[in-house]
Amino acid sequence: QVQLVESGGGLVQAGGSLRLSCAANGRTFSRSIMGWFRQAPGKERNFIAAISWSGGITYYVDSVKGRFTVSRDNAKNTLYLQMNSLKPEDTAVYYCAADYSGLDVVNSDISSYDYWGQGTQVTVSS
Repeated sequence: QVQLVESGGGLVQAGGSLRLSCAANGRTFSRSIMGWFRQAPGKERNFIAAISWSGGITYYVDSVKGRFTVSRDNAKNTLYLQMNSLKPEDTAVYYCAADYSGLDVVNSDISSYDYWGQGTQVTVSS
């Protein structure tokens, strides 16, 4: 069993920045692929970014590449998403997720993630 707790969402103006955090508990954090997803109202949940066990490999969807940075601190069992140059189209509920497949390979498939956070709202205004 894994518990994921997100924080850091809020309202920000276009061009601004936010840092989301995801605190994990229940299993060995350093043996999980961690991912970020987002879901806008009325839309499907989409992959944003993922990070390997020790943080050495990251993978981003093209729409956030160069603006968002995923990182992890295994000593603190915490995942982060630094979001810069935010745009109104980034407005969504953001979710962190954990993949305990046992393979240290970044994965964008929603079905591969076993545990999910509750989601945190990010709203970007013009």
